[in-house]
Amino acid sequence: MAAKLSVNMNAVAMLRNRRDLPWPSVTALGRIALQAGASGLTVHPRPDQRHIRFSDLAPIRNLIDDEFPDAEFNMEGYPNAEFLELVERHQPEQVTLVPDDPAQATSDHGWDFRANAELLADVTARLKKNGLRVSVFADGTPDREALTIARETGADRIELYTGPYGGCFDDEQKAAMIAIELGKTAKIGHELGLGVNAGHDLTVANMPLLAKHIPMLDEVSIGHGLTADALEFGMAETVRRFRRACGQTV
Repeated sequence: MAAKLSVNMNAVAMLRNRRDLPWPSVTALGRIALQAGASGLTVHPRPDQRHIRFSDLAPIRNLIDDEFPDAEFNMEGYPNAEFLELVERHQPEQVTLVPDDPAQATSDHGWDFRANAELLADVTARLKKNGLRVSVFADGTPDREALTIARETGADRIELYTGPYGGCFDDEQKAAMIAIELGKTAKIGHELGLGVNAGHDLTVANMPLLAKHIPMLDEVSIGHGLTADALEFGMAETVRRFRRACGQTV
């Protein structure tokens, strides 16, 4: 099965926030993405609300519930009290836990599962009581012990951090080496019973190689590259391009 595509709306929200005006509309562009076949929408509501605002969450939840009931809402963030309260209020189908410092520009590493096992186990138990799927951000290193701990926290999936892979856009040889490592990591996770997502700096150009090395890939969450392409091709056509890159028939 080809990986599903969740469109990360953060870059759209950041562009809107430059002028503090209602456009571009996060929900209007989210609707276009879902109409074009995206499987869901992703947001990362950071404490400073520099892109997605807390006030965006209810409209996105309502858009999916009212118009696209088969789509999924994915909320990602560091599991502090504020984030967990937002999650429990808006009930996304999936929660992706990331080890971000609030000051980070973007997510740039996976969890240290050895050091954070207790925290992740407690948070995962709380979220699963609400019936939510839990994914945890993981580095691409094929570390079976670390991924075993990730599974023991109760998480349903890992999301592989693909930043180093995306950063090799001008070095095909290095990209190929990292893709192999990501494939090994995904295989270990899959053997342990974890679903496998991926995200960060994925593009139409680099998705096919990643999908080749991770045939069990469940979902990719793509924002920056997809939004950049949408400026050139429009949101609907861009979603179709990324779906094809994931191996979907469009």
